[in-house]
Amino acid sequence: MTIKKKQATTPSRRHPKTDSGNSQKASGWAWAAIIVPIVGLLVLTVLGAFDDAGDRRVDEESVAPAFDLPTTDGSRVSLEGVLADGPALLYFAMGVGCDICFYQIPEINQALADKGITLVPIMVEPVPMVAAEARRLGVTTPILIDADLAVSRAYDMIGVYGHQNTPTHSFAMVDQDGQITRRLDYPDVFVPLEALLADLEDSA
Repeated sequence: MTIKKKQATTPSRRHPKTDSGNSQKASGWAWAAIIVPIVGLLVLTVLGAFDDAGDRRVDEESVAPAFDLPTTDGSRVSLEGVLADGPALLYFAMGVGCDICFYQIPEINQALADKGITLVPIMVEPVPMVAAEARRLGVTTPILIDADLAVSRAYDMIGVYGHQNTPTHSFAMVDQDGQITRRLDYPDVFVPLEALLADLEDSA
């Protein structure tokens, strides 16, 4: 009989713990009900900046910020000077430490020139560093140096895909009138020529 009484009283001693557990679970669900919609809204806000994967919306009156930057061959290049010859594709690359970012330049340079488009590669490391990497990798196209990130920020190329101090692998198409007609961002650090040309054709 004594044993049965002890067994009978045991569940009542565990009720407070069970109730507490249920209360904690209910509280957790309540917080989830608040947090999940907020997170969802943030995700939609971020994704809303893109029409397609990697394709950012461009306002109808999106004037390309002017620039005048030093290059790896010792000259200076301005947006005005580039556009005097026709439209330009500004290529904001990660730069030193990303060999394939350099290989992207000769991959697309001639194909764009054949279409009357000037490729303008832009990197943010100091001139000597970028110039040395370009020589090592056999890249002869002058690369513009945006050492203080002012141009990259003006074109909103910093912070894409989480990179806070350098561009990732992004392009801005600028027509001869100085209007940005397309912005393209790629999570990969090399875009096959055919894919890039197809994306640019979509903006025509």
